[in-house]
Amino acid sequence: MQLDLNLLTALDALLEEGSVTDAAARLHVSAPAMSRTLSRIRRATGDEILVRTGRTMTPTPRALALRATVHELVQQARTVLSPDTEVDLTALERTFILKWHDALAAAAGPHLLRSLRAEAPGVRLRFLAEASTDAHDPRRGDIDLEAGAGRPSSPEIRHEVVGHDRLVLALRPTHPLCDGDGDGDVGGDGPLGLEEYVTAEHITVSRRGRLRDPIDDVLESRGLSRRVVAAAPTAATALQLARHDDLVVAVPRLISRPLLDGLGLCVRPLPLPMPDVPVQLAWHQRYDNDPAHTWLRRHARAALHHACAATDEVTPRLSGRGGS
Repeated sequence: MQLDLNLLTALDALLEEGSVTDAAARLHVSAPAMSRTLSRIRRATGDEILVRTGRTMTPTPRALALRATVHELVQQARTVLSPDTEVDLTALERTFILKWHDALAAAAGPHLLRSLRAEAPGVRLRFLAEASTDAHDPRRGDIDLEAGAGRPSSPEIRHEVVGHDRLVLALRPTHPLCDGDGDGDVGGDGPLGLEEYVTAEHITVSRRGRLRDPIDDVLESRGLSRRVVAAAPTAATALQLARHDDLVVAVPRLISRPLLDGLGLCVRPLPLPMPDVPVQLAWHQRYDNDPAHTWLRRHARAALHHACAATDEVTPRLSGRGGS
């Protein structure tokens, strides 16, 4: 029997995507062509591989048992056929797509773009805003790197913690709770009282427009509540709202420093304990052995480390914990 090893690549895409249409898009072929390939895979394996259940397709037990082996075989084949681990940066022409939290893009983006273009002038970056829906998904190959606080749930997404930050309060210099000089340093003569905090008017940062966040859960556990009057989709928008009214917004201190400094906002410590905010870098495992992507990750890691390494009176220096 003559084996067509191209079927392995198609099978890998089908098992990862769970959809003929999405697998076709990933491999840049038409959906009918992928459907015919699935028929050939079924004949070769003697198994249905994917069966339709309503509007989706479900892998068979045989397909689930094969998934890890097939993926490993495809990765090994790519390594064999592309043994060169070096990349000619001076000749590299590539556009990388980054879906980063807006504060991270503002804090680390300039450093990243400058360092990449210094080595590879032909490289371009597309920063995408975090959306309320997963319109862009790294599993489909249309995102090169994600950066934010959330930990990916999909096992095929690699991730590492590259730093930590801490929430602080931002408010305009004329806010009654500021009592400072408005230069971005800590205002007031001491820590803000919890009662003062909960009686203020607040803004949440939520791309889905939620008027509640983990701070409210901590307050509720203490029998307290605050008045949230608005939700903003990005930290930049929330800080602009706070700049023009007596409102309080909690933001990560280090990665928001460019925005806080640029707007001349007062900063005060949060008067209740909250866990540190992790800065996660994530990518699909298909890029593990891609030398250009490895180079991108190295520079992204350094840029994010740099953004999380600042010191000020509110937040002590926090060491980033990088992954492999």
